[in-house]
Amino acid sequence: MPPDERASTLRRAAQVAEDNRNEIVDWLMRESGSVRAKAEFEVAVTIKSLWESSAMPSQASGLMLPTAAGRLNMARRRPLGVIGVISPFNFPLYLAMRAVAPALAVGNAVVLKPDPRTSVSGGFTIARCFEAAGLPAGLLHVLPGGRDAGEALCKDPNVAMIQFTGSTAAGRSVGELAGKHLKKLSLELGGKNSLIVLDDADIGLAVKNACFSVYLHQGQICMSAGRILVQRSIVDEFSHQLAAKARELPVGNPTTEQVALGPLINQAQVDHVNTIVQESIAQGAKVVTGGFAQELFYQPTVLTGVSRSMSAFKEEIFGPVAVVTPFDSDDDAVTLANDTEFGLSAAVITTSIDRAIAMGEQLRVGLLHINDQTVNDEVVNPFGGVGISGNGTSIGGPANWEEFTHWQWMTIKGTPPPYPY
Repeated sequence: MPPDERASTLRRAAQVAEDNRNEIVDWLMRESGSVRAKAEFEVAVTIKSLWESSAMPSQASGLMLPTAAGRLNMARRRPLGVIGVISPFNFPLYLAMRAVAPALAVGNAVVLKPDPRTSVSGGFTIARCFEAAGLPAGLLHVLPGGRDAGEALCKDPNVAMIQFTGSTAAGRSVGELAGKHLKKLSLELGGKNSLIVLDDADIGLAVKNACFSVYLHQGQICMSAGRILVQRSIVDEFSHQLAAKARELPVGNPTTEQVALGPLINQAQVDHVNTIVQESIAQGAKVVTGGFAQELFYQPTVLTGVSRSMSAFKEEIFGPVAVVTPFDSDDDAVTLANDTEFGLSAAVITTSIDRAIAMGEQLRVGLLHINDQTVNDEVVNPFGGVGISGNGTSIGGPANWEEFTHWQWMTIKGTPPPYPY
């Protein structure tokens, strides 16, 4: 399709999503357990991703390179062909659309495999938006299913690339299989992210940042603060205020109640969270509040006195558990934050920007936020982690050209040269 028609289709899809915003919000709440505010935010950033992607067809897609007289020398971005997108349950709409929209914008077709637990909000809602927007038939397919469906995408010779967002364990399997078939690969995986609170921070503001970073969507976010590192001189007061705030957060069914936390995605996730909490208690951590579930509703939890050897410090919990660890010096904080194979997001709360920047230079992460919490995505930014949080790729903003196209070198001469053979 001509660039203007591609752009117009994406803009119409954004308008369809806007016109049906309330219905989409309801599906996110029903399928993923989102509270209304989270679901509304997810729809908003999804619409933004469509608008941002609609600008891509009119952007420059290549370079003119220096060469000898009488020859044109250029490098241009070309679509890959068919992109396989495997998306997760936690932000099912946005984490699928952030790949689907730019992939279509630059001329690819897409096969989307949503998580089977969120196949409507993460799959068919997207398909319906594009269908109503007039996307030509055959350019977007939704393939709901489990591991077998993902394996089929990784093996199929007609699929040029896999964009996977999900757990590190699943990402390893996807990477191994797709790599075996020499596919281009984008992996956006888990994290054990540190929110660092320095001794000069406003404790009240730091607590609010920590609560948002830990408890948003029940902690089921790859960027959630898996560790809250607090300077020792303020850790007691910080923990006291954090626990008080956690006790105030209502938990319940977001479709029928005004709550801050909804359910975890399934019983297996509840069991995973509870196992880590109980192991950490046995290892010496203290539960200040929470630490238990009622059916799928895990109570906002604060663990204090967590050391580097404990399960809660080392493992990604993916639940509403604040893990508080004290540190003495700025160097100690950096050492603790880097004590992980993950490398997704980190944040520093302080009144000294110089201190924060000096620490940030030493943190091995793909996302760094100074005087903010760890959960951030504004669509226009390259998003990606290092270590076992990804494979060194990024998605979003200017990175989308790198992800969903490949370079083709092309030269043009008026006549063939008389080579001396």
